[in-house]
Amino acid sequence: MLSVIIPVFNEVATLPHVVALVSAAVPAVDKEIIIVDDGSVDGTREWLRANFSTGPSVGTCVTVDTDGRLVFTDEPAMAGVTVRPLYHDRNSGKGAALQTGLAAASGDVIVIQDADLEYDPADWVTMYDLIARRRVADVVYGSRFYGRPHRSLNFHHYLANRFISLVFNLLYNQTLTDIECCYKMFTREVLERLRLTCDDFGCEIQLSAQFARAGRWRIYEVGISYFGRTYAEGKKIGWRDGVKAIWYLVRFRWSS
Repeated sequence: MLSVIIPVFNEVATLPHVVALVSAAVPAVDKEIIIVDDGSVDGTREWLRANFSTGPSVGTCVTVDTDGRLVFTDEPAMAGVTVRPLYHDRNSGKGAALQTGLAAASGDVIVIQDADLEYDPADWVTMYDLIARRRVADVVYGSRFYGRPHRSLNFHHYLANRFISLVFNLLYNQTLTDIECCYKMFTREVLERLRLTCDDFGCEIQLSAQFARAGRWRIYEVGISYFGRTYAEGKKIGWRDGVKAIWYLVRFRWSS
């Protein structure tokens, strides 16, 4: 089973469509979708409570009706999908939401999905194949820099991302191109050895540091599409997170 962890904060406009897209990805594989609402105040929490008033919902196909509600149906020859919401009493950060979601995951393979529409779950096919079918990888990264369709945004964001990846590779002896990418897929064995403590966006660095420092896991990277948002469209990460990332790169290289 594939466990999909979706940390969400103020994404009521995109979350319904993300859930539908995730449910349709790798359709032959059973999935549990764990949505962790991190103290949203834009109606996301109310939408979740309205759609999951009696707890988790189960089906094989999930669509969105004209009122923005999820519709669960059973289609022949499709794998099962279970969607379960979890709630934080207050906003604690993406890392905190990931910790909650990962602790609840029960799948053999785990993947992280943002609650916006910047990423396409259809790109999981190759990632999942490397782990579950070909069995050559323990961790698979998505990369927005392998020639797949991606939106052209601010150059300084691109430069910061590449610089962070370069410093990571120097410190951790890797060759990854996009360590800040949301898409990280890994096995249950990897999950059980993770010790995620970072509550903010530094969780991306901490995850990567633990993957690399373990020294036992086979790490792959595949190209993915990227439909990036501007700040006006809801993007949340800022320059302060980039500065913190440099500090986290050094901190997690030698911390126990």
